[in-house]
Amino acid sequence: MIEKIELQWLLSFQAVYEQLSFKRAAEQLQLPTSNVSRHVALLEQQLNLRLLERTTRKMIPTVAGKQLYQSITPLTQALNDALEEISLYGDSLSGHFKIILPDLPFLAEIIADFCLQHPRIQLSCDTQLNPTEGLLDGFDLVLTFGRGSLDDSGWVAKEILRWPSCVVGAPQLLKHHPLPRSLDELSKAPCITSLSVLQGMPWRFKDRKTLQVKASYKVNSGHIAKAAALRGLGFAILPTHACQADIDNGSLIKIEFNSEPEDLVLYAFYSGRKYPLEKVKVFLQHLRLGVIDMQK
Repeated sequence: MIEKIELQWLLSFQAVYEQLSFKRAAEQLQLPTSNVSRHVALLEQQLNLRLLERTTRKMIPTVAGKQLYQSITPLTQALNDALEEISLYGDSLSGHFKIILPDLPFLAEIIADFCLQHPRIQLSCDTQLNPTEGLLDGFDLVLTFGRGSLDDSGWVAKEILRWPSCVVGAPQLLKHHPLPRSLDELSKAPCITSLSVLQGMPWRFKDRKTLQVKASYKVNSGHIAKAAALRGLGFAILPTHACQADIDNGSLIKIEFNSEPEDLVLYAFYSGRKYPLEKVKVFLQHLRLGVIDMQK
């Protein structure tokens, strides 16, 4: 049977199954839509069964289509990994490198340098602060922030960079709200929190305490949070290096507690294979060297 089936037919079917659209699958595969449609039709003809039910309004996989997709997906992924690994015996890294990361200037420089050093790499880079787990499929590497313990997942986590943090407030804020002397007092004061990143609302401290705080100002940006803190809109947890100059000149006041906030950590996540892809290993090494240079 296998000698009668072309690999491209399976790849086209796989893309159509995931996209539920011949047009979107064709865009993903960078093929004409007519080619993708013909591949699926030839596959169905060879198997003598219907894999996808098409109507004018929607497309629905059949039971056979669902079973075929679930069976071939691990195989096509393993085949792709094997081909990319063997290609590394050439002169340089090559292949498609798909990554999600925060939109930070120093990461932009590191990514550009990596691609300059490895011109056969085809980069697809999405910038997100809080990628959801369902969107991670198909990506080789995800860089994202965390505070405190990480949730269990099937991904391997590597720490890239760590920033000690502190709680700060502006002098004008303290004119209207007393200086909090404890975490309990802080929980009753106006605070600036993340909207969805860093595990959402709870503030996390190094003795494994979590603190629910009052917030009417929720943002997924350290820069926006700092600007709000400077204007007295609430207390904020910020990386110490990002606000040290403001603390030194009196624009912000560092609030001391018995427990320190958890550090802000940049993590790299990759698929939990026994051995990571060579391009992931090489990029992580490049990233670490870039971070070391940045800290000099």
